Amino acid sequence: MRNAWAISQVVIKELYRRKDFYVLFVLTALLTLLMWSVNFFNDDKIARYLKEICLLLIWISALVIAIGTTARQIPAERENRTIFPLLAKPVSRSEFVVGKFLGCWLACGIALLVFYLFFAVISGAREQRWPWLSYFQAAWLQWQMLGVVVALVLLGSLVFTAPSSNATICFVSVMGILLLGRHLNTVALQLAEPSRSVIYAIYFAIPHLELFDVRDLLVHDWGLIPWTIWLLATLYGAAYTAFFLVAACVVFRRASLC
Repeated sequence: MRNAWAISQVVIKELYRRKDFYVLFVLTALLTLLMWSVNFFNDDKIARYLKEICLLLIWISALVIAIGTTARQIPAERENRTIFPLLAKPVSRSEFVVGKFLGCWLACGIALLVFYLFFAVISGAREQRWPWLSYFQAAWLQWQMLGVVVALVLLGSLVFTAPSSNATICFVSVMGILLLGRHLNTVALQLAEPSRSVIYAIYFAIPHLELFDVRDLLVHDWGLIPWTIWLLATLYGAAYTAFFLVAACVVFRRASLC
């Protein structure tokens, strides 16, 4: 793991040298500060609505960072031809893929930490309450979801030729799962065979990323998620992450670097 860890450090440094994170953080900060300033007749619904907007922006920003950063990792190494000296260190192809995954995933975790800390401080200063455990559960589950996304995009970068096409396809797929994934079983009930079986197969095969979305609990102050459910969701995300990561390692071992 020493080689993989060294590669991940390079990825983290690369992310924070780029302007993507800072632009997205500034946009999130501006909308969060709006929540601080709004005071229409002490209406709690206004503050909750703005909290929902801020959390939505955090989710979108995190997805953009995760997909954009991961999609360009391996293609950039190939284009700059820096992949050849890396693999001659010696670094195995699996260590290379795992290092890229760790770097992107940890970078997303650091970005989430900054986003949620800022949001929690501003929200708490207005509402005079800081439900840190709720924020921890929400941020942790979102980070697990991003692990699945990073592993998926890493696999896509070995399948699709251009980073732009990989990023676009993965972003559309992730948004489709988040918005429509939970409704596929209902859609399947209204279809005839064999379409019903196909939709059911897709429903049970895809990673249900919407399970990690607990923004409503923060917006409406519904309290903590039961820790058993939180742990099961963590294991669910880890299983899909491992699946996509192993698939990426297998594909990369068989891929030609030329």
